[in-house]
Amino acid sequence: MKTITLDQSIHRMVEQYPEIKDILFEIGFEDIIKPGMLQTAGRFMTLRKGASHKNIDIKTIISIFREKGFELKGENIHE
Repeated sequence: MKTITLDQSIHRMVEQYPEIKDILFEIGFEDIIKPGMLQTAGRFMTLRKGASHKNIDIKTIISIFREKGFELKGENIHE
């Protein structure tokens, strides 16, 4: 199983698992496909921060990633 964390940078996740870029786009992170976005904001943006910024329930993100075959560490959503 592929493992990521909620507090890992988006850039690092996509570097490790390129298919995450498509998953993030599906979830609502549309800016991920803009040229340069992954190289700039993606270096400090995390799933937890992105969920808050985009007003997407973190539980939804966790569920979608699980459906796509990922295990998420740091799932404590109250951190």
